[in-house]
Amino acid sequence: MIDKWIFRVSLTFSLLLLSACSEISYCVQCAVGHLDVRSRTRPISDVVQDPQVPEAERQKLSRVLAIRSFAVEELGLPDNDSYRSYADIGRPYVVWNVVAAPEFSLAPKQWCYPVLGCVAYRGYFDAESAKTMANELRGQGYDVDVYGVKAYSTLKWFDDPVLNTFLNGEDSHLASLIFHELSHQVVYVADDCYFNEAFAKTVEMEGLRRWLKANATGDEWQSYLNKERRGEEFLTMLGQTREQLTSLYLQPLPDDQKRIAKQALMTGLEIELRRWSKTWSNPALINDWLARGLSNARLASIATYREQVPAFQALLAAMHGDLPAFYAEAGRLARLPAAERSAQLKPYGDFEVKTACADSHSTIQK
Repeated sequence: MIDKWIFRVSLTFSLLLLSACSEISYCVQCAVGHLDVRSRTRPISDVVQDPQVPEAERQKLSRVLAIRSFAVEELGLPDNDSYRSYADIGRPYVVWNVVAAPEFSLAPKQWCYPVLGCVAYRGYFDAESAKTMANELRGQGYDVDVYGVKAYSTLKWFDDPVLNTFLNGEDSHLASLIFHELSHQVVYVADDCYFNEAFAKTVEMEGLRRWLKANATGDEWQSYLNKERRGEEFLTMLGQTREQLTSLYLQPLPDDQKRIAKQALMTGLEIELRRWSKTWSNPALINDWLARGLSNARLASIATYREQVPAFQALLAAMHGDLPAFYAEAGRLARLPAAERSAQLKPYGDFEVKTACADSHSTIQK
């Protein structure tokens, strides 16, 4: 049974969310979905002692506790109860995001929420509800993409649990996810996902480098870097097509001509991605990603958050790798107006200033 105090706090938060939200039915599903996740949580320390839990799951959760301690002791990340409890939600994703973009634009539709600010996706705890919204948007003429997300953060409103959705894959992926999500509790700016995600990605990479140095081999760190390199190549290929589409949509052409040219560019991208995937040890990763089809919404949901990462990495280097000092400086920048924040960060690395935020978790699972 869910702890009564947790229930009262969760209910209070849910009521605040409802009062701040103009679409009550959507906010109700958010509140109910979040409460359902909360109701399933157990302390990880209890789960690893439970003989009814499969041994592989208990071993994985034991490593979570080690990663969590490392995050506090070695990375200076928040020492709270986030990621010290576990919830098996019985499904592969915790939420499903819906992204929509006009037929001839890569600017995604924006939704605004309390606390988070404005983002270019709508999250649902139920897959069917996400599909219903997607169909409504398609009926309005939008290109639409729907995809599952394995993790979300309440940004310190609650102690976020580890979910069963986290546990598939290598320990390095698990550590990366925990370091990344805890980083959002350190610095977060409403309406500036590019700043937020670049900061968290920098902490994730530095944290994982230190974790692997202490707990694994250099080969594992190199494997991670190779995956990151493939991710960069993937985003570069998508970025080239995005630029071509943006140029096409600005041309004074009849809609029928734009549709034909748009389809040609999408088909060309698919052919190039399938050819490139043959250089991978597991080409199915690309083929599975392509199975949902290419569209403006699909490309809009792949945001190039990493453009600011080199600037943050240079900032960390200027702090001589001192993570607490880095957090303090990033926090100072976060409190500045957006234009001034970008101006002070730019000397550390050039990047394009963007305003429309898409989702950070819609990248290919490498």
